[in-house]
Amino acid sequence: MHKRLVNLLLTAVLLLNLSGCVAVVAGAAGGTGTALWLGGKVSEEVNAPLKKVVTSVTSALKDMRLEVTKTTVKEDVAQIKSKYTDGRIIWIDVKKITEKSSQIEIRVGMKGDKEVSTKILNRIKNYFL
Repeated sequence: MHKRLVNLLLTAVLLLNLSGCVAVVAGAAGGTGTALWLGGKVSEEVNAPLKKVVTSVTSALKDMRLEVTKTTVKEDVAQIKSKYTDGRIIWIDVKKITEKSSQIEIRVGMKGDKEVSTKILNRIKNYFL
């Protein structure tokens, strides 16, 4: 009986240690995913109001023959989703900073293709500069 109790206690301690390691590994993996997501986007503050930037985004995507799949516009933020020619999703977020300035954030694909994102950003800026 005594041996069985000791084995049970050892098993419980080992399980607690193991679950702690799993939590640490899962937390580290989540942090890495967040860092990759945040690191793969192109962002720029522009001197144009939110509505003008949203119109410019739509025009630029149409000009590039990229279909807009979803547009959500609120008072101080907008998100436009599209698909790149190879099927990757394009996320374009526009945030109002002031009445005359906005922040544009662009991500192409899950990992973020900065070269393509910059190309799209430059095309967008052509419509309000």
